[in-house]
Amino acid sequence: MKKIKAILFDMDGVLIDAKDWHYEALNDALRLFGIEISRYDHLNTFDGLPTKVKLEMLSKRYYLPKELHSFINTVKQTNTADQIQQKCHPMFNHEYALSKLHYYGYKIAVCSNSVRKTIEMMMEKAELKEYLDLIVSNEDVTKAKPDPEMYLTAIHKFGLKPEECLVVEDNPNGIQAGLASGAYVLEVATVYDVNYENIMTKIKEIEND
Repeated sequence: MKKIKAILFDMDGVLIDAKDWHYEALNDALRLFGIEISRYDHLNTFDGLPTKVKLEMLSKRYYLPKELHSFINTVKQTNTADQIQQKCHPMFNHEYALSKLHYYGYKIAVCSNSVRKTIEMMMEKAELKEYLDLIVSNEDVTKAKPDPEMYLTAIHKFGLKPEECLVVEDNPNGIQAGLASGAYVLEVATVYDVNYENIMTKIKEIEND
């Protein structure tokens, strides 16, 4: 019988409804140089990618000098921190889900293409940090999602096999990374789909298959 021992969560769009925060924070920084990402491109091309990857793509499209990347990234991170302080708050369904999973002995990780400082700030504001056993940020890997390295890193640190882990993801890059890691994947459409009932239903489905 298969046994799930760990739940590996993406963050933006899964535990935190923050997709627009990153979009707005980066655009505010880009507008200093007359560049703006359209909402269409945000949703269809850039969603879920690390800022440094987005800037590399923008340099090819708009001939944005690479010498500006560090400055733009710094402004973007400052803007993101402001958004977190203003908008990030606890959600009962997430607190309940993670507290129950923690209580029943599941290992819990957040694996996000964000920088560690942003992840920790969001987890603290959302009052979820106390339930986490591990955080894997884009600073902890060589290749961010859609590469599976982030999930494989978490699985290795837990000392588990991929088939003992469930990844919770919402966007194509993350879903691709989760599947490529060999773990099971629960695909969600919104942060409201991330609840204890849906997670346990998926786990029972896996274990009884």
